[in-house]
Amino acid sequence: MIPQQTLSRLKYLPQLAPAESALVQTRFDAASSALWVSMVPREGKPHNFSRELLGSLQSLTEHFDELGPRWETETGEEAVHYVILRSLHPEYFSLGGDLAHFLDCIRARDSHALQRYSMQCLDMIYRWATVLNRKSTTVSLVQGRALGGGFEAALAADFIIAEEQAEFGLPEILFGLFPCSGGMSLLARRIGVAAAERLMRSGKIYSAAEMLEMGVIDEICPTGRGEAAVREFLAEHAKRRKARMALQRARLRMQPLDYAELATVVDEWVDTALQLDDDEIRVLETLVRMQRTEFAH
Repeated sequence: MIPQQTLSRLKYLPQLAPAESALVQTRFDAASSALWVSMVPREGKPHNFSRELLGSLQSLTEHFDELGPRWETETGEEAVHYVILRSLHPEYFSLGGDLAHFLDCIRARDSHALQRYSMQCLDMIYRWATVLNRKSTTVSLVQGRALGGGFEAALAADFIIAEEQAEFGLPEILFGLFPCSGGMSLLARRIGVAAAERLMRSGKIYSAAEMLEMGVIDEICPTGRGEAAVREFLAEHAKRRKARMALQRARLRMQPLDYAELATVVDEWVDTALQLDDDEIRVLETLVRMQRTEFAH
């Protein structure tokens, strides 16, 4: 069950039904008992976690938390064995947090708004990593860049499959910050605490091949073959699904996410954000301008 402290922090999230958001598309494949969840880009705006998108993804996890791994189709209710998260943007899985909103909050010294938004990001990723995989297996399909909170969201899945051109990075250290949506904990479950910290300190953008070698992602496929690779993975996984689910549950019991620790990281992140110096603010401003320019066309 979700800790009570988690539920209390979710009260400010928009309560949207899964099918109501223009920023999330769902498609159920009855042949593989798989629900495909696609993040839809906003025209002319950076492909990041807007508050509406966060709320829509949250509503999906609430659906599974309340009703279990079931999905209503035209022919009736179907079991959901797999949930796949992907992006419909041709170049980005996700840029992660809304840097422009961060900057506005920092300039206004609005710690409450900064905390509230950061907790929205954390709660969405925490639920994605703890609700959907109770009885289903989750997969992140990364076909473009997954940066910052976008990388953290990908890490919340049980398996990560990436196309060969995909890139991953946690660049927050470049403007004096650090991942605050579970990055350390999620990475540590895959490659250990020391390696996770080194990756977060580097600020480097990594190729899919580098991520595979490090053990961060599970599979690489050729460009344009992402969906086919996921379908092949599901077909193979389904052959021994009951045994693999038992192993998945054992892994999750042995490596649980500590919500109190995750929330503490957010508290420290907010404190650090409000102490950024002029040079760090200028780097953040430059990144915001670059994103606005790139996505304006």
